[in-house]
Amino acid sequence: MLPDEPSPYLTDPNGHEHRLESGATIGRAVECNIVIASKRVSREHARLRRDGRRWFIEDLGSSNGTFLNDERILAAMEVRDGDSIGIGDVVFTFHDPDTTTVDSRLPDLEVDTAAGVVRVNRRAVSLSPKEYLLLAYLYDHHGQVCSKDEIGRAVWPEYQAGGIFDYQIENLVRRLRTRIEMDPANPQLLATIRGLGYKLQV
Repeated sequence: MLPDEPSPYLTDPNGHEHRLESGATIGRAVECNIVIASKRVSREHARLRRDGRRWFIEDLGSSNGTFLNDERILAAMEVRDGDSIGIGDVVFTFHDPDTTTVDSRLPDLEVDTAAGVVRVNRRAVSLSPKEYLLLAYLYDHHGQVCSKDEIGRAVWPEYQAGGIFDYQIENLVRRLRTRIEMDPANPQLLATIRGLGYKLQV
């Protein structure tokens, strides 16, 4: 890191700042850069490391795990400005004054269809079964306009029997927007294409 570049840091629940410079180990041992005196924390619990202009958190084989945005990590994961890092009973917040990654104007949407997990800006989102079916269908066809007829057939098995109305699809879209959009009234991800249907923009 160049001398005139502001260094990223962690803040703990008490508001204390822990500067990272080129990296830091976190654990119970006094040799760690950030020491947490808790039995729920392993001696060397986790490590934050810098790779170029990106930062990563990795668990060092701890007993109770390391959590990024409330999800236990199984491998090194990139951390970004505003992310939370949970270690034992302590939750740190990662701050990068000179944000190392340029965010797009769109929220960061991840849909892991194999695991059935949805994340928005790297935080897990809970969806109802039909909300998930709708999002999974739109995600599989992202960038394409999907008609209400296509959505109905994908989400409602009974659609063929004519038991689904437009307002039900519209209400489902509205509910999904409250889950994945930063401002549901001004959606950025799930756009309405007037007269044609809906398009997921990722």
